Parts: sequence; C-alpha cells; structure tokens
Amino acid sequence: MKPMHSCSMDSQVKGKRFLKIALAGQPNCGKSTLFNQVAGYKAITSNFPGKTVKYTLSKVNFLGETFEIIDLPGTYSLTSFDLAELESRKYLLSGEADVVINVVDASILSRSLELTLQLLELEVPIVICLNFMDEAKRKGIKLNGSKLSEILGVPVVECVAVKGIGINKLFLTALIAAREKKPGRKIRYSEDIEKVIHKLSKRINTVSKELNTPSRLLSIKLLENDDYFISKIKDKSILDFIENCQRELSEVHGRPSDLVISSERHALSMNIFEQVAFVGEPQTSIRDKLDDLLMHKYLGYVTLAVFLYAFFNLIFSLGRFLEEPILSFFEETLMPIAIKHVPSGLAQKVIQGLLEGVSGGIGIVLPYLVPFLLGLAFMEDLGYLPRIAFLMDTFLHKIGLHGKSTLPLILGYGCNVPAVMATRILESDRDRFITAVISTMIPCAARTTIIFGLVAFFISPNAALFIYLLNLAVVAIAGLILSRLLPEATPGMIMEIPPYQVPSLKVVLSKTWLRLREFIFLAWPLLIAGSMALSLIEFSGLDASINLILSPITLMLGLPIEVGTTLIFGVLRKELTMLMLIQVLGTSQILNVLSKTQIITFTVFVVFYIPCLATFAMLTKEIGYKRSLAAASFTFIIAFFTALIVKLFLGLTPLSLLL
Repeated sequence: MKPMHSCSMDSQVKGKRFLKIALAGQPNCGKSTLFNQVAGYKAITSNFPGKTVKYTLSKVNFLGETFEIIDLPGTYSLTSFDLAELESRKYLLSGEADVVINVVDASILSRSLELTLQLLELEVPIVICLNFMDEAKRKGIKLNGSKLSEILGVPVVECVAVKGIGINKLFLTALIAAREKKPGRKIRYSEDIEKVIHKLSKRINTVSKELNTPSRLLSIKLLENDDYFISKIKDKSILDFIENCQRELSEVHGRPSDLVISSERHALSMNIFEQVAFVGEPQTSIRDKLDDLLMHKYLGYVTLAVFLYAFFNLIFSLGRFLEEPILSFFEETLMPIAIKHVPSGLAQKVIQGLLEGVSGGIGIVLPYLVPFLLGLAFMEDLGYLPRIAFLMDTFLHKIGLHGKSTLPLILGYGCNVPAVMATRILESDRDRFITAVISTMIPCAARTTIIFGLVAFFISPNAALFIYLLNLAVVAIAGLILSRLLPEATPGMIMEIPPYQVPSLKVVLSKTWLRLREFIFLAWPLLIAGSMALSLIEFSGLDASINLILSPITLMLGLPIEVGTTLIFGVLRKELTMLMLIQVLGTSQILNVLSKTQIITFTVFVVFYIPCLATFAMLTKEIGYKRSLAAASFTFIIAFFTALIVKLFLGLTPLSLLL
C-alpha cells in the first residue's frame, strides 16, 4: 500500500472523483494508527484519547487503485456532545464516504458496538475492523468474527494496526464493499420501540428526504431528543408529533425516551457480544501491576515526580554533551575563518548573523529538542500520558476546570498550536476559553530549549526543574483567577485509559521527525532570518531605540537594557529569544555577562509572556480576535509579575540554598 502526497479536505484532482474510505470509531480505538499505516506518517498518532480534532485526509495507492482515506475524530455516538464528535457526524451524514471502516477496539467489544449499531443506520457500506486483537487475547477474550459478520450483515476483519497485521486484507475488503454498495443489517429494537420508530418514520418521511438522512436514523435521533435534528424541524405539527412519540416511550418505560433508546442499544450490544465472544481467564502481566503503582492516589504523584525529574535530567545530559563541542566549533573555528574573508561593515555583520542563526539551531536548539521530542513520542505511544491526565484531573477541578482540559494542556508540552486546537473537545465555551489561554503558558518544545539551553546549561538541571514547577503553580493560579472571573459548574471527566503498548521504534522516529521538521523547515529559517535581521538592526543603530522603548520592563526586572530587542523576536518564535540573547550580549558564555538570578528572571518572563505568532493565530481562530488580545495581555501581565516576584525572591535568598 503506497501513500501519495498529503492533501487538504477540499482538494481534488480536476475532473476526477476518488473512492472515499472513512475511518470511524470511538476514541483511542486505533484509527489514526491505522491511517498512518496506509497513508504514511502525515498525522501524529498517540496512545492518548481525544487526539484527533479535525479529520485528516490523504490519497493512497493500493493494488493500482487510488482512493482517499479520511481519519475522523473519535466519537462515542452519532449524538454530538462536542465539536470533535460533531465533525465526525457531519461528514458521515454528508454521504461523501463510499464505505465506512468502523474501527472497533476488540478488547472492549460490547461497548464499541454501541457506535456500530448507529453506523448501520446510515445505510452505507460498512466494514468492521476488529483492532487490538492481541489485547483482547490478553484479556482472555476470544471472538468469532464470522458470527459477528453474520449478525451485522457486514464484513469483519481482524487487525492489530500498530503491528500492521490484517491491514491489506482490511482495505481490500473495504474496496470490494464500496463497489458492491451493500449496506449492513439494521439491528431491531424491542417491539414497542420499533412500533414508535415505524410510526415516526412514516410521519417524517418528507423531512428525512429534505435533510438527506435515512428516516429510521432520523426517527431514532428525534426520539433521543438530539438538539441538532430537532432544530431542523420547522413544522410545529411534526414537533408536536415527535413530543407525543417521546412521551409514549417514556410512559411505557418510566424514563425519558433518550434513556430508553440508549439503554436498549446498550442491551443489544451486550447481547451481540455474548453471541460472538468467549471470555476466559485473562493473562496477568506486569502491566496490570504497573498501574497499581502509576495510578495510585498517593504513590502515582510520587512516581510522576520521579519520572519527570529523570526525564528532564536525561534531556539535559544529552543536550549538554552535544552543545559544548558544536558551539565551540562554530565560535572558535568556523566564525573566525568566515569573518576573516569578508570585508568589515554591513556584509560582515550579515554573515555573522547568518552563522549565529545556523549555529544556534544546530548547537543550542537541536541537542535539547531532539531528545525531548523522542521522549514525548515514546510516552505517548507507551500510554503514560493519559495516566498523567488521570492524575491531573482532580488537580484541574480544584481550579474550576473540566478534567478534559488535561488533554490540551499535555499536548502543549509539544506545541501550543495543537494544544489550542484540542480545546475543541471541551463542551463549554467558557472551558474552551480558559483552557486555550492557560495552554499558551505551557512550556512548549521551543520554550523547553530555552529552559535547558539557558537555565539547565548555565545553572543546573534542578534550576530548570524549578522553572517547570513554577510554571505549574502559575498556570494553576491563572486558571483559578479566570475560573473565578467566569464561574460555571464543571462536570467530571470520563476518559478511556488505554492499555500499555510497546512503542514501535519506526513510529516513534517517524513522529519525532514529523514534529522536528517543523523546526527545521519553518522555525530554523526564521531563526536564521531573525539573527540576520538583528545584525542589520544593530548595524543601523535601531536596536538602541527598541531597547529604550522596552527599558521600563527590562530595568524593573533587573535585566540589561540590551535584551529588549530579544523579546520582540521571541514573538515570532520562542527559540529566537535565546539566540538573540547570545547575539546581543556578544558571547555564548552567558554567565560572563548575566548573573544566575538574571538568567532565571529572563527565562521566567519568556516562558509566560505573549504567545508566539502561530499560537496567536490559532487563538484568534478558536476564540476570536478580541479575546485573543485579552489573552495575550493577560499572559504578559502574568509574565511580568511572576518574573518580578522571582527576581525579588532570589535577591533575598541565596540561589545555592534553593537549587
């Protein structure tokens, strides 16, 4: 199976329509892993629920035929409760897909089938992908795929997506199903419910044609009181009829009609599971005992602290091992040779800026960024990140946020842009706004390079860890302030904790490269251009004016006035701040110019102040321009006062006693 170039959702070769295969399933069922197995690593997958927020599309060549494969956001139901689920339902109801591959977690089949039963109502060709067959076996579950296929009336293919098992057979089956255009079997509810569905279907037949939605599916959604479909009904007589049907079900069963439907669907799923599954003794393993430690209500936090301490020290050790010889080569060998052969003046300044930008990327950013991204990818695929989210759920409720806010915040340690995008999984507009704002203060990979390249390198790894702990405290306080300003009750979090998986080296390296190439092809050219621009600014004397304008900030924070220009460049990319600092100070030996207190104060300010340009653009898209400006102002105020407090505190307390 050969991936072609990645394409946008509305891309199309002129005059030709490709066969469309949609991947649909509940969160963390392995859809994105399956997508990347056939489409190449154009999308980041994680052993982490709630990852996909927008659907991803790519063209794939298989057996000489080109088709489009669409990875839809995970959804538990066709009744949408958040924007990600709405995105999935909109696409599935559009009728664009020629065949839907329903990716099912075989290890939790009874629950997974509840979505399958709804997909069958779409009246489109469906193929069931029984993924995680290895995990089902570990749990002692043996499944009869042929029996399941017979009951549902659709093909069933067993897979282990992460290992590539069963994938060719799955897509061959999907292509055949798309050509045959044969929908699956509709599973019937109990007689009294079917009677009401049939009666309502006849009444709304015209409406279902107008909405291009199967009348049976529409009837079920109306009985579930689905807001989206109810809002589409404009005829009052039909609305009254719907209410009567809902009331009829409620009176017979003694509970609301939506609960009647969901309970019946749950019972049907359990019944099907019992027909196709044999449950024996599970295979106990070290993974089960590991969770007793990692998710313990007390020891879990201790383990997390130890893990993060070891993780950051490992990154620092690897980064420092590489940084010193690389910078020495550029500063002591390459730079003198290059400048020697260039006439003094503007040309020499530009060449110097160019080399400083190149050396900064190679010698300062990459040594810390690469091991950080490798570690992040490893933790994602291992399955530890959702366990961190579980531990942090209680903490977030203390500051008035939904537990789901954990997911965007953890993504923020990689990059703030997808973190802001991931706030779409939150149902409340208030929670989306607060989470988006505080996620911009999470130390992303770019800020991580600053923390390690300055604080860890020139002071100590423990000092860098202090920055991260301070960041958590400040983010908590900021969240608490915003929650008090925007009070609202927040529900608890229901999140699937996935099984541990041995990360695939190929997947970890591919994901690391996918994230790293953004730095290489986007950020690094900006670093080089920024370094050259700073050289031009210094040559023209404009840096003095910029530094003077920003001097109230730098002087109050006890920083040299020269660092003002670095803050301007940091808005473009956070890494620029550190590289510009070295450039304006004229040396990479920062301790010769700045005290340890000044290094920490500068780093604290940079970690919290105005989001980078890409993050601000995403904020504007998600929460609006005015609220984005308010968010940027809020983070700037937080940055200034936090840095000021740190400066005053470190001035009163010897640094050696603290770190």
